[in-house]
Amino acid sequence: MERKALEEQFAYLMELVENRRYRELRDQLNEMNEVDIATFLEEELPEDRIVPVFRMLHKDLAVEVFANLSPDVQEHIIQLVTDKELSVIMDELYVDDAVDMLEELPAHLVKRVLQSANPETRKLVNEFLKYGEDSAGSIMTAEFVDVKEKMTVADAIGHIKKTAVDKETVYTCFVTDTARHLIGVVSLKNIFLADDDAKIGDIMETDVIAARTTDDQEQVAQLFSKYDLLSVPVVDAENRLVGIVTIDDAVDVMEEEATEDFERMAAMLPSEKPYLKTGVFELARKRIPWLLFLMLSATVSGLILAHYEEAIAFIPALVSFVPMLTGSGGNAGSQSATMVIRGIALGEIEFRDIGRVLFKEFRVALIAGVAMVVVNAVRMQIMYPGDYLVIAVVSFSLFVAIVIAKAIGGCLPLIAKALNLDPAIMASSLITTLVDAVTLLIYFSIALQVFQIQM
Repeated sequence: MERKALEEQFAYLMELVENRRYRELRDQLNEMNEVDIATFLEEELPEDRIVPVFRMLHKDLAVEVFANLSPDVQEHIIQLVTDKELSVIMDELYVDDAVDMLEELPAHLVKRVLQSANPETRKLVNEFLKYGEDSAGSIMTAEFVDVKEKMTVADAIGHIKKTAVDKETVYTCFVTDTARHLIGVVSLKNIFLADDDAKIGDIMETDVIAARTTDDQEQVAQLFSKYDLLSVPVVDAENRLVGIVTIDDAVDVMEEEATEDFERMAAMLPSEKPYLKTGVFELARKRIPWLLFLMLSATVSGLILAHYEEAIAFIPALVSFVPMLTGSGGNAGSQSATMVIRGIALGEIEFRDIGRVLFKEFRVALIAGVAMVVVNAVRMQIMYPGDYLVIAVVSFSLFVAIVIAKAIGGCLPLIAKALNLDPAIMASSLITTLVDAVTLLIYFSIALQVFQIQM
């Protein structure tokens, strides 16, 4: 629904709430999309109205809405609903959604939620909670359709009809043996198009794209993008099928990882809350550590300038070119770092490619450096006609700074990845600070030699 139409609908719903026309409100809500209802509960209703309106929803719809709410609102609802209502929510939630919720709740609420769930659900959720954070095991769901190799198509269709009602997806069926080992995959389309007496083993694909429970969730998300999948099976160390990751969870992971990278690249600690729902003090707390670090690290540039005080006093004009040189070097390094970080995130570049990356960035730097030197030389000739030595020093320093900045920007993210650090921390802010210091050292070292200044 378009934003304007949605706002008008929300305004109408709020009118119903304020006028206590609850029957009309319930009818309207039960016809809406669960995502839009969740947005209405979170963004429009005052906190004391959320639970009463939530209780108006049909049971199945309420569970779907609950899965789309933010952790804060989920916690608020859990605190106010009865144990019976909580039991219904837990038993109807898909396991991966239940696990995501429990990971965000305080310990005392987790205990209450698990006590409200039936034994089977509780056991399954506890198994999922054992998997590491951000692993394939932590985002998978156990609600999948599996068939046996020796089943006929007719038997498989009957099995799917009986078991698929509570499954998260039925478009892809996974073939397992008696020990639950994953041996193949077959699409629902191929099952329906095959003869009734055909064997599943004859129509399945044995080249299965699968993930391990311990794989990083970002690597799993990349499988969806690379192979255009709707779901990815997840197996344990013995190749037993334990769950699947569906496309909706993969999209959530992609959004989460992209947001985290953007925040790190902007020199902020990652935040899981939306911007408008994050408090001012929390935003400040996320930003201050990096600002302090960058401020303190920038003092290196000040120390370098202080060290070359005599050179600056000898030729004062030298200092006027510092902002241009450091800015150009920092921008050049940030360009390279951004492209390499993107390549790492998409799985296109690994640490073993560092030689190829450096060689490519070196060639790019040569072309970019020459172009910038030519334009800068013309500019300086207009502004400082006849001052050829200064023009030469600045232009050569600019060229060297561009080459070195490109090399630094290209290799630092790969080194960070090799050290199991987030490559995004090597983005613009940190690269710029480092390149500034290197550029100043290059610039004044060249100036000392050319003008034969004694320190």
